[in-house]
Amino acid sequence: MAGRLDATKLPPLKALKGFESAARLESFRGAADELNLTHTAISHQVRLLEESLAVALFVRAGRSVKLTREGEIFYPVVREALGQLLNCAEILRRSGQSRNLRVQAYVTLSIRWLARRLHRFRALETGFDLQIISSILDGSFDESLADIGMIYTAKPLAEHLHWVPLFEARLTTVCSPDFLAAQGGKMVAADLLHLPLLKVYTADDHWNEWFQSAGVTAPSARSSIGVDTVAIALEMAMDGEGVAMVNGPFAEGDIKAGRLVQPVDHVALAPGGWGLACRNDLKDDPRIQVFINWMKDEVARYSSN
Repeated sequence: MAGRLDATKLPPLKALKGFESAARLESFRGAADELNLTHTAISHQVRLLEESLAVALFVRAGRSVKLTREGEIFYPVVREALGQLLNCAEILRRSGQSRNLRVQAYVTLSIRWLARRLHRFRALETGFDLQIISSILDGSFDESLADIGMIYTAKPLAEHLHWVPLFEARLTTVCSPDFLAAQGGKMVAADLLHLPLLKVYTADDHWNEWFQSAGVTAPSARSSIGVDTVAIALEMAMDGEGVAMVNGPFAEGDIKAGRLVQPVDHVALAPGGWGLACRNDLKDDPRIQVFINWMKDEVARYSSN
């Protein structure tokens, strides 16, 4: 059994959050904004800590602050202790919500790929429910929002996250058959410079990458319509509004059904790829393992079709 802690020798624990935030931001005012407190409250917390430890933790210089030598010794210890408490608290919270597995996925992926396969997941009778959380804007995995994310990323993840690759980021242009016929049929990449392009403004680089890989120098200003999801761009493309760019396998069904066609045969690979992200300390959770294995099976099923 662990020995008794002498709680009388502990520094004021309530003040540690204010100290950590002020030290990281090098600002009492910034810490106050982050923690939704007043500047006076942060100053009071730091003063209590300094009185308890009998040392100065900050050197004050106008609106900014710097850690003293003693503060630099104390900060990493506080940071690690708070981090361990946070990690353990998150694990306990998730264990209390074991009936659900929260899955983060982009809107386009949710609508045009994931939702059409969930009937097979239900057939597994896993004993827990999926909660799909759709994200509109391009961004990284939000571990505070979900247990696992199905995301696209062009950069390596943070070290505390586990990554399971699923499929490549293949950039393909699509439009309606009638739109293509009105342009005279199949085109080359340079022809698209004179057509309305349906851009997802959070992923505008994909058009530039596609043109560059096709050996075409695209002007900085092009005729384009900006939307916030690929799902909207694809709907507009099917209505004959222009040419859309799709990153991933989200237009395959419409291409097979003849609702969309590829005006240009060229396909480019974007940096990074699609995959599953979760915290390292949760990757062996039985619910997450079930979802990962099922998703791998679905990707293999898609690839074989």
